[in-house]
Parts: sequence; structure tokens; C-alpha cells
Amino acid sequence: MLTTLLLTTKGRKSGEQQMIPLICKPTGDGGFCVIASKGGAPSHPAWSMNPKADPAVHAKVANEEFKAMARVAEGDERERLWNAMVDYYALYTDYQASTESLIPVMLLDPA
Repeated sequence: MLTTLLLTTKGRKSGEQQMIPLICKPTGDGGFCVIASKGGAPSHPAWSMNPKADPAVHAKVANEEFKAMARVAEGDERERLWNAMVDYYALYTDYQASTESLIPVMLLDPA
């Protein structure tokens, strides 16, 4: 069974709070990893642009709610987390094969 996280970000254009459900995996240090895919579409999902403008986000997993700072993983860290997420949800491999852009791996570190 996949774990789902409700991520709330501040819209970079609207300024409104926006919530989206995402598949997540704990990182082991109190944070979570999510994938900013759009099913293999050529562009990244709109929500993934919001934390670049304001990385302070709110997340809820089951009954646990927390504030976090969102950031995009890079280099070896991205590769390690991408592989862990693909092991968790294999369709991410198909999504990546459908697009030329590198799908972002986002970390939600507890604030």
C-alpha cells in the first residue's frame, strides 16, 4: 500500500494555499520524499514551482501534520532518492521514459 502525503504550498502567482495529494516515502530523518512528475508530461506539474518561490510548506501524513522546507534533490542524493521511489512505485520509470526532462525529486525537511 502506498503512503500519501497532503502537501500545501503557497501559490507563486495567486498567493493562495494549494493542497495536492502525493505519493511519499520517509527519508529516515523525519522528512519525506515526493516526486514532481506529471505522468511523464513534457512539463513539470504547476505545484512544483511553488516551493521554489516559497519553500515553506505544510504537510500531512495520516494523522501527523508538520511544517517543512521543500527543496529539490541534486546529484547523488537525487539518484539515491529516485531509485528508492522507483522501488516504491515502479511507474515512475515509465513517467521518466515518456519525457526528455529530468523529473524533480523533492525533499520535505522538517522545519
